[in-house]
Amino acid sequence: QVQLVESGGGLVQAGGSLRLSCAASGSTFSRYAMGWFRQASGKEREFVAAISWRGGNTYYADSVKGRFAISKDNAKSTVYLQMNSLKPEDTAVYYCAASAFSGPTQVNEFAYWGQGTQVTVSS
Repeated sequence: QVQLVESGGGLVQAGGSLRLSCAASGSTFSRYAMGWFRQASGKEREFVAAISWRGGNTYYADSVKGRFAISKDNAKSTVYLQMNSLKPEDTAVYYCAASAFSGPTQVNEFAYWGQGTQVTVSS
């Protein structure tokens, strides 16, 4: 079992930056690949970024490539999502998730989820 708690969301103007954090507790954090998903109002949850259990491989949705960066600190049991050049279409609830799969990018590959943190980008 892994418990995940996100933080760092908020309101930001277009072009601004935010850094989301996800603190994990419970099972051995370093054994899990970690991911970020988002869900805008009225839309399905979508993949944003993922990182392998050692942190050596990262994966991004095309919509955020070059603007967002995922990182993982196994010593702190925390995964981060640095979001730069934010756009109004990035507005969503952002979820952190943990996966036992290698290179996960699909919702059903993640077994553990946080409660989410709201990110709102104003134009």
